[in-house]
Amino acid sequence: MRKILITGGAGFIGSNLIRNLIEETNHSILNLDALTYAGNTHSLADIGANPRYAFSQTDLCDLYALEKVFHEFKPDWVMHLAAESHVDRSIDSPGDFIQTNVVGTFNLLQSARRHFDTLKAEAKANFRFLHVSTDEVYGSLGQEGLFTETTPYDPHSPYSASKAASDHLARAWADTYGLPVMVTNCSNNYGPYQFPEKLIPVVILKALRGDAIPVYGKGENIRDWLYVGDHADALYTVISKGTIGETYNIGGNNERKNIDLVRLLCDVLDDLRPHPQGKLYREQIKFVTDRPGHDLRYAIDATKIKDELGWSPKQDHSSGFRKTVQWYLENSTWTQQILDGSYKLERLGTK
Repeated sequence: MRKILITGGAGFIGSNLIRNLIEETNHSILNLDALTYAGNTHSLADIGANPRYAFSQTDLCDLYALEKVFHEFKPDWVMHLAAESHVDRSIDSPGDFIQTNVVGTFNLLQSARRHFDTLKAEAKANFRFLHVSTDEVYGSLGQEGLFTETTPYDPHSPYSASKAASDHLARAWADTYGLPVMVTNCSNNYGPYQFPEKLIPVVILKALRGDAIPVYGKGENIRDWLYVGDHADALYTVISKGTIGETYNIGGNNERKNIDLVRLLCDVLDDLRPHPQGKLYREQIKFVTDRPGHDLRYAIDATKIKDELGWSPKQDHSSGFRKTVQWYLENSTWTQQILDGSYKLERLGTK
C-alpha cells in the first residue's frame, strides 16, 4: 500500500484517476486541489466517505501550505495533474497559466524535494514523482508523422508554453537534485466529468439545447483522442512500473478530424436521444472563426509504453465516445450545477 498525493484531483482526469485507484487498489489518496473554476468535489461524491480518501483544498502557489501537507501526509508517491488546461482560456488569461502551471509546479517540486531528502534509504528508493503533461508541448504536425518521446518541444499557445516550462522544471529537478521524476505526455482526453468548455461536452450539451454546434475553421484540425479511463490506467502503470527519469507518451490510437468527431457525436445522439422534432443533430453544426494559433495536428506514438510497460488503450475508435455521450445523458444534474454558475458554454479565446 502506498500513500499517494494527487494534485488536481477534483478536476477531470484527476477525479477519474482517484476513483480508479480507490476502486482497484488498496492505496491511500490525498487529493490536493485549489478548487478553481474547473475543480468540482461533486465529481468524487461517490467515494468521498471512503476511509482511504482525503481532500485538502490547497493552492500550489501557497508554498507554506504545501510544506505543511508534505509534513503531515508524508506521501510515498506524488502524481502531479493540477494545471490550467484550456487553450482558449489561456489566450484570454495567460497569467493564470504561468502561476499555476509554472510557479505551482516549481513549488511542488521544491516541497517534494525537501520531503524526499528527509526519507530513509528504503523510503527514498520507493519514492516517485510523476509529472503529467500534454502532447501540445511538441507543437503541430503535418499530415504525416507522430510525436515520440524525443520530439523537440515547439509550443504555440500560452497553455502549451506553460506546460513545456513545467516539464523542463520537473526534468531539471531530477537531474540537479536527484528527485525520482517520471514524465508523461498525453493526447486529448475525453470521458465522464469533463468540464464543459472542451470540445466533446460542448458538442453534446449544445446539441441537446438546440444551439448551434460550433466547429473552428473548417474542422480540419486533427487530434488523437484518449479515453480518460484508459489514461488513468496508464498513469498508474507508469508510476508503479515505469523507469525513473523516463518519459512516456500516452495516446489513444484514435486520430480524427474535428469535424468527423463532431458528426460522430451527433450520430450517437441521434441513436441514444433522438431530436424531439425529428431532425438530425448534424443540422446544428456551424463553422466559426478559427482559434488563434490553432495547431493543425497532434498524434502520439505510444509504442514505448506498450513495449516497456505493457499498456495500451482499451477503448476503440467509437466505444469510448458512445460511453461518454451516454454518461452526459445520464448525469445532467452534474453538468447543470456547472452551467448554473459563471460558465454558460460561451466561447473563449477570441482575442
